Amino acid sequence: MHERIRDYYQAFNSGDREELLAMLADDVQHDINQGGTETGKLAFRAFLERMDRCYRETVEDLVIFSFADGTRAAAEFYIRGEYLATDEGLPEASGQTYHLRVGAFFDLRDGLITRVTNYYNLQRWLELVGA
Repeated sequence: MHERIRDYYQAFNSGDREELLAMLADDVQHDINQGGTETGKLAFRAFLERMDRCYRETVEDLVIFSFADGTRAAAEFYIRGEYLATDEGLPEASGQTYHLRVGAFFDLRDGLITRVTNYYNLQRWLELVGA
């Protein structure tokens, strides 16, 4: 399970969205930071497409914590990013850069990720992009 989470972030950093999506269960639950919950790979794919359009991000200093029974894991890392295009409901993008601590939580079943929950300080992100 530890390896699954490491592989998830390696796929994220490499930009290989198909590899990343292959690690998710079809009914994956995605809890978006300070937002709603979306269910399913199609919704996760649409989220990734929006993210790739609006942001260029890399995970750095990844630390993974996992439960011995293989059902849950957590990660802490920094996201280094560039705000490329204005995301709906957020300030105007002009190439602002940011470096922000993030926490993520995962559920796993049969080797697939069934839940991804991300948390970061949105107020801090807004300060970093000059909002």
